Amino acid sequence: MTALLNLGLALLLVLLPLPADAARYVCEGDPLTAELHQGAVDATEIPNTAGGTVPGAFVVIAWRGVSLQLPRTNNAGAPSYTDGHWWWQAADPDHPDFAERKRGGGEIARYRCEPAA
Repeated sequence: MTALLNLGLALLLVLLPLPADAARYVCEGDPLTAELHQGAVDATEIPNTAGGTVPGAFVVIAWRGVSLQLPRTNNAGAPSYTDGHWWWQAADPDHPDFAERKRGGGEIARYRCEPAA
């Protein structure tokens, strides 16, 4: 049943139109979309505006039947997004960094991603 649900969600990702700012990838063999949102920001004078984003921005990741809304970090450099469990950064848009902190031991699983054809 899970495989059928994943297949259905993968087909939806392929068939449904995406917003202009959504990117399509294949991560560990499965389709992934990353949709950037600027979010509502009150303090535009915050100094870390790398990549045209400020804290308050977020990314929505859809992968393997999971939808993640990850808030932007205030780390220096290219914009990165995390909820403490999942992490996303597309400093190199052709090879974004996507990782997950595994529960229990704190081990980090890194997922290889490439642009979808």
